[in-house]
Amino acid sequence: MIELKSLSCSYSNESILKNVNLSVESHLSILGANGSGKSTLARAICSLIEYDGEILADGINIKNLSYQERAKTVVYIPAKLEIYDSFITVQDFVLLGRFAYKKSFFEYSSEDRKIADANIKLLGLEHLKNHTLVSLSSGEQQLSLIAAALCQESKIIIFDEPTANLDPRNSLVIAKYIKKLKDTHQIILITHDLHLASFIGSPIAFIKDKNAHFYEDDFFDDEVLRELYGVEFCSLAVKYE
Repeated sequence: MIELKSLSCSYSNESILKNVNLSVESHLSILGANGSGKSTLARAICSLIEYDGEILADGINIKNLSYQERAKTVVYIPAKLEIYDSFITVQDFVLLGRFAYKKSFFEYSSEDRKIADANIKLLGLEHLKNHTLVSLSSGEQQLSLIAAALCQESKIIIFDEPTANLDPRNSLVIAKYIKKLKDTHQIILITHDLHLASFIGSPIAFIKDKNAHFYEDDFFDDEVLRELYGVEFCSLAVKYE
């Protein structure tokens, strides 16, 4: 469970989110216009940026957790993989997801490697494990990101625009993985894709006017969408099935 209490975020003295109060008992999809603060909210939950107010995970203030404890609580998956080592292989990259469990100055344990290999297999990347990340397609890189995140064994997984750079086929693959992960993790999804949000089927937090407006099951209504987005909608159909 995540609770946001009087959460406010700013960049260069410009207010992005102001006095957000939200209680998320289970899964959540975050939607909103470009620049509304969706990714800012996600990064705040992960303590990747500074913020005012409180963020509680199962009643514990995120700021009071050590880096290792925080990593075991929540993991953030960006929209696109930024590769800083052009020689790193899929296997080595996924293994980095075990860093929070690694003892300082020691090699990764056999258990760490076993968990990494299991998640590589789970995401269907076995045939690519010795390939470099830069040689992979966008869809394969996104699957590698998910495999590394699963290795972290965090309770909460935040996906930031997971299908933004993917073709329809890979978008479907990722969508199905995300939906399946709802059985084992708390999933927070940030997206512009209304079809994806509808397919995932979580309550909605719509970011507008620097705040979060919560919708349990009445978001996908033509009139509600028109009011929020300022354009006409006509019977949104789910195409991910």
